[in-house]
Amino acid sequence: MATNMVLPRRPGERPETGRTVHAQLSQVGPMGLHQKLWSRMAALDGVAVGRSHVSLPRSRALHLEPALADGPDSAFFAGTEFVHLHSVDDSSLHAMLPFDCAADAIEAGWSEYHPLVARGLLPQSAVMVYGPRDSRELDIVWQLVERSHAFARGLL
Repeated sequence: MATNMVLPRRPGERPETGRTVHAQLSQVGPMGLHQKLWSRMAALDGVAVGRSHVSLPRSRALHLEPALADGPDSAFFAGTEFVHLHSVDDSSLHAMLPFDCAADAIEAGWSEYHPLVARGLLPQSAVMVYGPRDSRELDIVWQLVERSHAFARGLL
């Protein structure tokens, strides 16, 4: 599986995001899409759902089974956590993506680097993916989650 993917341009302006707490502050997607995304995420092969090691308590994280965690260190936040979904009030998620995929997602308007990347505390694989606003966007965000999962498994 190639790491690069063709992403369409995300319509409109980027949402506002917070810096003290890296959260999506505007253009928050509907609760139903948030729930659909989480259902897909929780059904990924080889993952355990649980609390995030690095995010707020209301976030839900995916932790890859250690036997499957063959990705590089830059594929994980902490332990085998590779993605976490923020609360429905936010609708965004943080994911670890291959460097070229992260850059492509940012260029196409789907994500931004985590603020700790600029401080050198996280690698350039750490991004916030904006919450989906409609079913088309849900499919694109889902593709990015699948990339993160494959990256963590060492398949990219």
